[in-house]
Amino acid sequence: MLIGASALFWGLQFAFLNPALALLLATVFHASAGEIGWALAIYNTGGFIASLLLPAYADRARDYVRPMLACGVLTLALAGVLAVTRSLPVAVLGLVVLGGPAGVGSSLLFAHLKHTGAAPGDVVRTRALVSFAWVAGPPLATFLIGGLGPRAILVAIAAVAVLNLATTAAMRRAAVGRDGDPVAEAGRMPRGRVVAVLVVFVALQATNSATVSIMSLFVTERLGLAVAWAGIALGVAAGLEVPALLLIGKLTGRVSGPMLLLSGCVAGIVYYAVMAFARGPVLLLGLQALNAWFFATVAGVGLTLFQQIIPRPGLAAGLYTNTRRLGAIAAGPLIGLGSATRLGYGAVFAAGAAVTVVAVLGLRLATTDSRPARRPAWPRGPRRGRPLDRPGPEASLPSAEFSALVAPVAVSAVKRGPSARWWR
Repeated sequence: MLIGASALFWGLQFAFLNPALALLLATVFHASAGEIGWALAIYNTGGFIASLLLPAYADRARDYVRPMLACGVLTLALAGVLAVTRSLPVAVLGLVVLGGPAGVGSSLLFAHLKHTGAAPGDVVRTRALVSFAWVAGPPLATFLIGGLGPRAILVAIAAVAVLNLATTAAMRRAAVGRDGDPVAEAGRMPRGRVVAVLVVFVALQATNSATVSIMSLFVTERLGLAVAWAGIALGVAAGLEVPALLLIGKLTGRVSGPMLLLSGCVAGIVYYAVMAFARGPVLLLGLQALNAWFFATVAGVGLTLFQQIIPRPGLAAGLYTNTRRLGAIAAGPLIGLGSATRLGYGAVFAAGAAVTVVAVLGLRLATTDSRPARRPAWPRGPRRGRPLDRPGPEASLPSAEFSALVAPVAVSAVKRGPSARWWR
């Protein structure tokens, strides 16, 4: 219950802020388009760095709830700074110093889940609540801004932060005595697999980021429809993502993670390939079911895959979070194809299909343990000087069976004398 409430509040906290941030900078701080671009770039850079440093600290301390409390306090401070200042540089400084670390709270929640031994299905179901928050958050934020003004969203963020602090404090009390395995969490990372899984997921996130970014242009220029159809299509995909994640959570115990991820990638390839040549609103909306399944597997199974490969929970969650940021950067070249081919913005979808095919090929490397398998040891007898009825831990036979096998040979050797070679 506490984990679910915390996931919902952490999702709402930044589902309110991030989509409305550009509007807030433009209306309250009178930033130009160029200034908004720089402000968002600096803010995301700060978030990138914080999502590596803060989880690393939590891994060393083996405590993820206390940093989550700090993230909640920083969110309150950020809302206060943005509410009282009129200076754009001060606002940007607040976004970097306060907003960057505050945004790590959601990653720390999933690290805490891993640290306390949560099953992959539980992690995926918790991720579904974050997705639900991102479905409901932006429309609610737009409603608040439209009715009460841009600063009203800051009050909503502060209110959600207070609820977040309450649930996190309750989680801290409930987490007393529940600790992870220090040996497993200090295990050696397979660097080759880590690099492979990072590249694969940056590529998958890049295809999603690119196609979402150009959806409005694709709908108006390629399909010749009203721009509202782009919002409807993205809304359908976002709405279907939540039940898709819940279904993945149920299937996690029955179907392997790599197989679920492969099914999502196949759905993504079909979605991108058909969208490149799609016509009409019916096909546009119908294909969003494939899009939802694709992104649900990337979001849900991907997180559990990182936690499986990387033994440190904080680092695993932080690296997975940053694949989204790096994917948004890598989406730039894909978007550039929109003006370079005859397909127009349909070429972005075609490129997404090709990149996903390559990612599937890399997925095998990312999900295969390259460490050599340990050869099973042959059963060995007891060490010299140890009684026959008390074999060491390395012996594979119970003591009674071992004595029954050895005793006749020993008796025969005694009868034949000390010079007898009883091992013949």
